[in-house]
Amino acid sequence: MVFWRVVKQYERMVVLRWGRFMDVRGPGLRVVVPFMDQAYKVDLREQVDRVPTQKYITWDNVVVDMDFVIYYRVMSGDEEVRKAVMEIESYRVAVINLSFATLRAVIGATSLSDALSERERIRDQLQVRMDEVTGRWGVKVSQVEINEIDPPLGVKAAMEREKSAAAIKTAEITESEGSRQAAINRAEGEKQAAILRAEGARQSEILTAEGDQQAAILRADGFSTALDRINSVAQTADAKTMSLQYFETLKQLGGSPATKFIFPMEFTSMLQSFVNSATGRQSGDGQQ
Repeated sequence: MVFWRVVKQYERMVVLRWGRFMDVRGPGLRVVVPFMDQAYKVDLREQVDRVPTQKYITWDNVVVDMDFVIYYRVMSGDEEVRKAVMEIESYRVAVINLSFATLRAVIGATSLSDALSERERIRDQLQVRMDEVTGRWGVKVSQVEINEIDPPLGVKAAMEREKSAAAIKTAEITESEGSRQAAINRAEGEKQAAILRAEGARQSEILTAEGDQQAAILRADGFSTALDRINSVAQTADAKTMSLQYFETLKQLGGSPATKFIFPMEFTSMLQSFVNSATGRQSGDGQQ
């Protein structure tokens, strides 16, 4: 007489004959001999267990309430399935209790502030440490998720005050940095404006000086040209022409209200030559 057992796709069956391990059987219709064989089904699907809330003590001696969820499964290899039956009485109970102890060790080495701000690091540490132990049972811990870390009410209030003070400090620092940057920007702008004004004034003075220089050069050139022309004309003028110019000057002096006149020595000699020239002309006219 035999019994027929149905093994589903997500299951494996471990068979013991006369109390000794015989084999691991896959999905399908399997034969189990009564009294001789003992059959144990193992579910290979990922299992989820929520670990109840427990109290844990952090590194800085703060008691916190924590709860988390564990995702684990038995590996599909025959050897892992055998271990899940032969190496542990109940791998599910063992995994949950192991999670308590492992989390206490991880939290005990972590301060409260780190525990609140670094959940991912705590989660990863918990998963790695548990996985090192559960591998002996053919079980793989695939994921751990921490739902809540709840410190005492007094600690919560202190943390809220600390957060508020930190936020105010950050706002003040940000505001002061903004004011400082604005002052720097204004100073830089004023500096650049002053540089530009100085450059403009310098260029203006340079252009003015260059204009004055060019004007002086042109005036000097004009004066020099005028002197050259006067000199050239004076060199071609004869004594009679010069005498006539002197008489024209005397005529203008006679019309002025002055009573004293100063004549240069050259004027008397020039006048003498003019008189001699006029006298000679008259005597020549008489002889004719």
